[in-house]
Amino acid sequence: MSEETDGCTGRVLVLVLPEVNLLDLGGPVQVFDAAAQLGGGYRLEYVAEADTLRSAQGLRLAGLAPLDASRAAAGDLVLVPGPRLTGSDRLVAPAVVRWVREAYDAGARVASVCSGAVVLGEAGLLDGRACTTHWSLTSAMRDRYPRARVRETALYVHDGRISTSAGISSGIDLALSLVERERGPELAGRVARELVLYLRRDGDAAQISPFLRHRDHVQPAVHRVQDHLAQHLDAAFTLRELAGIAGLSPRGLTRAFTAAAGLTPFAYQRQLRLERARALLSGTDLTVEAVALRCGFRDARQLRRVVADAFGAPPSLLRAPLRPTA
Repeated sequence: MSEETDGCTGRVLVLVLPEVNLLDLGGPVQVFDAAAQLGGGYRLEYVAEADTLRSAQGLRLAGLAPLDASRAAAGDLVLVPGPRLTGSDRLVAPAVVRWVREAYDAGARVASVCSGAVVLGEAGLLDGRACTTHWSLTSAMRDRYPRARVRETALYVHDGRISTSAGISSGIDLALSLVERERGPELAGRVARELVLYLRRDGDAAQISPFLRHRDHVQPAVHRVQDHLAQHLDAAFTLRELAGIAGLSPRGLTRAFTAAAGLTPFAYQRQLRLERARALLSGTDLTVEAVALRCGFRDARQLRRVVADAFGAPPSLLRAPLRPTA
């Protein structure tokens, strides 16, 4: 665990702003709701300055809890979906700015979708931090918040307890990334499958977790095998055993798996094991031997060889990754 995910409570306070864009709101919320339905322990609450407001698309939202009755605590997540901006000098109501700042000071994490980044900027939470927003707003963000390090090409950025995402649908990527960081890649993969999400992208759209990669298909037999491998990384399986899970012959499984996922079942298993080993090496104090056993490798020697082949570095160098600022 690291500072940005320590003590995660599962409570998600969704800050609903006037003229909120519905996809900015609905996409990430459905990710957390699906994670909750799958046992992730998330609890959604909706807060706003007024109990009723109008979305940018004309839908009226009601029954929203008042800000002063919904204080965020350490380990909570405050989610800020983006509103349609009017161009006014006062982009966000002062009460909203104070509430977000107080939430962060109390130890909450804060994540914005698209134009929701302006709320973080007004609260001073982007000063000195890497962040992103919708491509059409990046220049204006730099002008208004000169101390923010605005990234134009990122889909989302995590910097300590602050997370920001680019336009519209990237809020789904951000939410799925938060689930993966807080509850693990297996649950994030199950959420992606449940929501029939295609390839989920990382912040730079360059490297995608193997737990999410190769899932952009609708073959239930292959999904069953992928789920089983992800949930039993330390176990050894024969091709016949995996074929039984899929309800196919061994040859039929190999053919179906390769067609759907683009690689064989055992190549997929190796990627999962390697990714889990990387996460354990960089995020825990477990010995290399213990990591090897948890991830299904024969011993530390085999893990060292596989890690060196994959990352061009021994496991010891994965022990000290760059950490975001607090």
